[in-house]
Amino acid sequence: MPTTPCSGRSWADRGEPTAELKSAIDRDLGGFAKFQEDFNAAGTRQFGSGWVFVTVTREGKLSLVNKPNQDTPLMDGQRVLMGNDVWEHAYYLKYQNRRADYLKAWWNVLDWDRIGERYVAAKAGTLTI
Repeated sequence: MPTTPCSGRSWADRGEPTAELKSAIDRDLGGFAKFQEDFNAAGTRQFGSGWVFVTVTREGKLSLVNKPNQDTPLMDGQRVLMGNDVWEHAYYLKYQNRRADYLKAWWNVLDWDRIGERYVAAKAGTLTI
């Protein structure tokens, strides 16, 4: 089975976050299933072009943030752990106007090991763009 470039884990084994990141998702976002549901709902509700982000504070607190168009939480001094582009150009060729289907499928390509590394870096104050 092919492995991801960053983690060496197989694509099939990357389904959920682990370690500190999992604990933070449980604590701040109500668990992984609720996080996915809320993230997808935020992406579906985003009017027109925009993004859904997960931001992280230096203390490790996670939050969901929507931004219109090309805006980013970086503009507000926040750290971005991960984000999803919900502009039509991100999904139209495969999903046409079915943004909800795109959001559901998007979870299958996340590299949770890499996102976990970003979480640790954010807490250490070394997270880069």
